[in-house]
Amino acid sequence: MPRTLSAADLEAFRTRLCDVAEKLFAAHGPDGVTMREMADALGVSSMTPYRYFKDKDAILAAVRTRAFNQFAAAMESAQNAKARSGNAYVEFALAHPAAYRLMFDVSQPTFADYPELVAAMGRARLTMGGGLRESAAAGRFKGDVELAAYVFWSAMHGAVMLELAGLLDGSNLDAHKIAKPAREALGKYFGLN
Repeated sequence: MPRTLSAADLEAFRTRLCDVAEKLFAAHGPDGVTMREMADALGVSSMTPYRYFKDKDAILAAVRTRAFNQFAAAMESAQNAKARSGNAYVEFALAHPAAYRLMFDVSQPTFADYPELVAAMGRARLTMGGGLRESAAAGRFKGDVELAAYVFWSAMHGAVMLELAGLLDGSNLDAHKIAKPAREALGKYFGLN
């Protein structure tokens, strides 16, 4: 008789499956990974993942949801500590390159079918303008918060992607060194310095 799994057992396996899937998806792309390969990496039968997720797309959504929530938590923590969220952005991306790539380098046309993913993406997007909204509320910023947030986001993303893609090898630069003057220049442009 099969053993009845507790809620903790279910969640523990889902977490392990997402850990494996994150690495495989980042290395081979979602289309380059099968459910069988994920099962093999976990040492379980090829049908076991289907007990926990409907299909590979649902696993990708769960992995991306987790990544966006972890990213948002890192950004919120920096904002709550009144630290530079740009530093938190770069540090998260460099510490979690597989998750970061799955957040921003993967097109998942079905993302709207996963409410948890939509919420996590929205939470992460809100963190990009958190400090700007605070500055606007305090009267220190009178510009377009949404535009400024996207410009800052673009600058941080560009710096991170240059490093993750290995395009800074052989130079004395890294994402932090590029992001700092970009933040300062954008801060001056938007009247934040």
